[in-house]
Amino acid sequence: MSLSLSQSSVPVFEVGLNALSGVLDAGARLAVAKGMDPAVLLGWRLAPDMLPFTRQIQIAADLAKNGTARLAGIEPPFFQDNETTIDQLKARLARVVTFIRSIDRTKIDSAGDREVTFPLGPENKGRMKGDEYLSYFLLPNFYFHSTAAYAILRQCGADIGKSDYLGEIPITIT
Repeated sequence: MSLSLSQSSVPVFEVGLNALSGVLDAGARLAVAKGMDPAVLLGWRLAPDMLPFTRQIQIAADLAKNGTARLAGIEPPFFQDNETTIDQLKARLARVVTFIRSIDRTKIDSAGDREVTFPLGPENKGRMKGDEYLSYFLLPNFYFHSTAAYAILRQCGADIGKSDYLGEIPITIT
């Protein structure tokens, strides 16, 4: 049995976004425990030339939302990048999960050989077949930004580990 594009995208993004929501909860707990303003965490970076925590979350969400919509050949909803609180970021993640779950899976699955066009910065565009777009661009970038967000909170002292990053994966432990 082969794995379809929808099976390789929607559940992966859903689990990853829900895991990021849990990481945000850990950030909220850390802020309370340390008596700090959560906005400090939202602006934290791993390195001066990296994007801050909030932007890592926004980009991970946009990759899932926009990428899945591109695979389906539909227009994604537009979200302002104006979140300033943990609750607002969690709401964004939840909206993306709701959106990607609503997409017709047959439209996603038909994208394998279809060319997908996507922005690469403010001026350039990339073009790839749908299956290559998912495998070589969309998933790696989603994981990059999710990992960066996780690493930022871990560096700040949040009590999170690998299972928090992985989220509710479909696994049977014996």
